[in-house]
Amino acid sequence: MKGLLRSTLALSVSLALATTAQASEFADMDPVTLRLAHVVNEQDGFHIAAVKFQELVAERTEGAVSVDIYPNASLGDERTLLEGMQIGTVDMGVITNGPVANFVEEMAVFELPFLFPSPEAAYAVLDGKIGQELLDKLADVNLKGLAYAERGFRNLTNSERPVNSPEDMDGLRIRVMENPVYVDTFRELGANAIPMAWTEALTAMQQGTIDGQENPVNVIHSFKLNETQTYMTLSRHTYAPAIFVMGMPAWNQLPDAAQEVLVQAAREAAEHERRVNAEMEAEQLAELRAAGMEIIDDADLEAFQAAVAPVYEKYGEQFGDYLERIQEALQ
Repeated sequence: MKGLLRSTLALSVSLALATTAQASEFADMDPVTLRLAHVVNEQDGFHIAAVKFQELVAERTEGAVSVDIYPNASLGDERTLLEGMQIGTVDMGVITNGPVANFVEEMAVFELPFLFPSPEAAYAVLDGKIGQELLDKLADVNLKGLAYAERGFRNLTNSERPVNSPEDMDGLRIRVMENPVYVDTFRELGANAIPMAWTEALTAMQQGTIDGQENPVNVIHSFKLNETQTYMTLSRHTYAPAIFVMGMPAWNQLPDAAQEVLVQAAREAAEHERRVNAEMEAEQLAELRAAGMEIIDDADLEAFQAAVAPVYEKYGEQFGDYLERIQEALQ
């Protein structure tokens, strides 16, 4: 018993000393304010993740690092934000994986249609060795990947007709992210795939210059797309990660202790957002139905998967060995 008490006391003293050392390190640090931007509104999962991150960073750095959040594309679209991070005009953001893949091509492996069968399968890959390797590659383009949040499983909406099979998509003008995998996926499905920034897509849907788009339920709900989109097909065609990403100019100005806090806070904020998204989806679907949206939950997904086989043939070897490694990890 005495030995146990001595061990417990020693552990308590060690923890106290570590906490004091960390606090003193931040006490000597010049205060820093980081500008974190994203392109969606304050009801979206990205903002939920950003707020959680903001709280954790302030708490764990004793206020030495504070985070100001800029939602609603107030600092630009996602490509503009990434370019701003590279040169230091924006510090960090929560960014959809698709635009990030324009800077590190291998990241686009996650965009392949029907790659992940479930959220849990995606998390296992993203939070493991493969995911970390790809985050580390961002350093080659002057960016720092901190953690994977999520955009989620993407679903199709349109204003023209119910979509139960690829044949129903023939000729539909569908906005996709500015990413070649998405463009080719929807062209193989028979749609007229139109790549454009999200801010432009919202206006295009209102004006009727495009027929539809594809996004997770949380985006469809938070942007009230039922007002312009009559039909939603629960295609779950792609699991889209999002990334807590930071510009190297901002990252490099921080001491090691603050960098460690940012990485851990981003991971915890990402996990928080994943839980919230899962809890909210059923409620959001019910609200969209009540608002008059027709939701197709029994589409012929096998036919969709067969139709996109050429996408794998085209891109299968483009991502080095990452596709093969992911498929092995999922077995």
